[in-house]
Amino acid sequence: MAITLDSPVESVLGASKQAERFTKGLGLRTVGDLLHHFPRRYLRTAELTEVPELHEGEMMTVLGEIVRSDLRPYTDRRTGRTAYRVEAVLQTNGPALRMTFFSKSQHIAQWHNRKLSPGTRGVFVGKAGAFKGQWQLTNPQMVLFGDPEEDAETELTVEAIRDLFPIYPLTNGLQHWDVMRAVRFAREVVSGLWDPLPEELRGRYDVLDLRRAFDWIHAPDDFGQVRAAQRRFRFEEALTLQLVLARRRRALMAQGAQARTGGVTDLLAAFDARLPFELTAGQKEVGQEIEADLARPHPMNRLLQGEVGSGKTLVALRAMLRVVDSGGQAALLAPTEVLAQQHYRSITAMLGDLAANGMQGGLLGGAEETTQVELLTGSMTKTQRKEPLSRIATGEAGIVVGTHALLQEHVQFYDLGLVVVDEQHRFGVEQRAALTDKAGSPPHVLVMTATPIPRTVAMTVFGDLEVSTLTELPAGRAPIQTNLVPLAERPGWINRVWERVREEVEKGHQVYVVAPRISGNEHEQGETDQVDYDAEGQELKPPESQLAAVVEVADELARGPLAGVRLAVLHGKLPPEEKERTMRDFARGELDVLVATTVIEVGVDVPNATTMVVLDADRFGVSQLHQLRGRVGRGGLPGLCLLVSGAEAGSPARVRLEAVAGTTDGFELSRVDLEQRREGDVLGASQSGFRSSLENLRVLRDEETIVEARRAAEELLGEDGDLQSAPLLAQKAAEIEQSVQAAYMEKT
Repeated sequence: MAITLDSPVESVLGASKQAERFTKGLGLRTVGDLLHHFPRRYLRTAELTEVPELHEGEMMTVLGEIVRSDLRPYTDRRTGRTAYRVEAVLQTNGPALRMTFFSKSQHIAQWHNRKLSPGTRGVFVGKAGAFKGQWQLTNPQMVLFGDPEEDAETELTVEAIRDLFPIYPLTNGLQHWDVMRAVRFAREVVSGLWDPLPEELRGRYDVLDLRRAFDWIHAPDDFGQVRAAQRRFRFEEALTLQLVLARRRRALMAQGAQARTGGVTDLLAAFDARLPFELTAGQKEVGQEIEADLARPHPMNRLLQGEVGSGKTLVALRAMLRVVDSGGQAALLAPTEVLAQQHYRSITAMLGDLAANGMQGGLLGGAEETTQVELLTGSMTKTQRKEPLSRIATGEAGIVVGTHALLQEHVQFYDLGLVVVDEQHRFGVEQRAALTDKAGSPPHVLVMTATPIPRTVAMTVFGDLEVSTLTELPAGRAPIQTNLVPLAERPGWINRVWERVREEVEKGHQVYVVAPRISGNEHEQGETDQVDYDAEGQELKPPESQLAAVVEVADELARGPLAGVRLAVLHGKLPPEEKERTMRDFARGELDVLVATTVIEVGVDVPNATTMVVLDADRFGVSQLHQLRGRVGRGGLPGLCLLVSGAEAGSPARVRLEAVAGTTDGFELSRVDLEQRREGDVLGASQSGFRSSLENLRVLRDEETIVEARRAAEELLGEDGDLQSAPLLAQKAAEIEQSVQAAYMEKT
């Protein structure tokens, strides 16, 4: 029977325990999966591996040279008999590593000692450890260059070694040479390698055919072949993704929607006339883009991104008023009650006498035309919801602000024309869809995010959205100074942190203190710790220590360094009325210090707050830290953010914090964030994680390839909308569209 890419992987591995390691450990089910299991990197066999820094417990794969090997007998304490150990020293381009091999047999020990004679080179895999002040490689596995023998005991078979040795992602029980053998055999026996990319397309965009790409990615002669093979697979993946997104855009354009051009009321004009300041050039430009979208007979699907404080809410409110002027309704969906309440207060404050909250008709002595603004949250009682629900259903409420409570079945809109989703990454696919499904015809959709995304990243992640970016900050925003407090080297500096907080309070200012836990080890709902990885892609376990928790920190501060200061706590487990009261008290200046979790990350606006202390800052990601510090410096007063961390110098966590302290450019930080976290499950609900649904692409590294693929996708669909000339490519795109992950793109 012919072996194809769709054949079970056992057809080349046989039914064995090792085959289970490929299927269960690596998730490789077919021969195609095996051939698409690409090397992570390559070692030059002519060079010793550079090892700049070692970490205890880190898995290492190095190319090294034996510089010493000694056979030593010793007495086994358990048996009292003579046993043997071979002590070898492996030289790298960096620290030397000691290796020890034990054996009960003198013959085997002598044979091992001969194999590890000085001058022998090979690839060695093991865990870094320290013993008596010297680095060692524990439990090493190896393949030696130029060794014709086979070691049956350790199941190591020597391969034909080329100039480049591939290093693969592994699982327990598998080594690089195991994967090499399996892949080499699969390449020899597989047939029917039909290429998804048509020959004409490959020629136009200078990409390899499939068979040559497999050969060059797994067994290259030089890095030129590696780059050519990588380009082919990255282009194929980018093209498939861009075909899905391009078809999504075309389907959206084909949908009918009600154009919202105004004419029923003049709320937007009245609002603009009352503004006590001039819109920034960016706000005007983006506003014009949105108005043009709303005037078209198909749904707007736009991403509005910008720094914290760039005025996104004002732009969104003007869009909502345009829809209300057209006789429709607008809904703003916020991820938390705190943020929903903040939006409600902010919108009603900006509208002033144009908001008819809870009243029939206009305000006494107010504007002739008003619109009802309603708030709907999960904590409201049935009685509290009754009237707002009625006004939403009759269309009397023009603007509705709420949390997931807006998604419930009993919430009915009269004419939902615009959905504004704030911090969209916090909502699941079905939640976003549930709100847009409440409209009679497809509503216009505006997605807001304060986490800046490089334009090409946005084009990839949000490929079916148009992108608008606010880069200017309105007048009155002061610069924020960010300092790292490195407790690993300077544990005493924490005392100065609390002195600094007290100094700000004595000046009449207010302070946030942010902690990663509520009490004990309890996370805030929906929050997880930042995950870091080593160079091999292995997750780094954070040091075991008691993390700062809001309840305990507040108690310690009240009894210690901040005694006498007006202090309160805020976290997601508090009753809604207590959360609302605490935020109101803080906003009014009746509290000096607010000890909180990340519930204050977005939307909370207290102009008098000048300082933020983030405890165990290494447990937060780059974008989250950037958003957190955006809570200070909002009232024209200089802001200060202190990142307190015990992370060791040189660690990924420390590098991340130093990057945040080094710049306030959110777009630059988003690139750092992506480089550290990777893109995450770009087509799925997850927004981060080392194991991305993008197998070969990295959106920062492969920007040019993604742009090329987008152009190729548009060309292909323009020439052949059904992709009849590229059936395999059409099949790959259809598989993505039909998958659960594609639901994310459809309903974002």
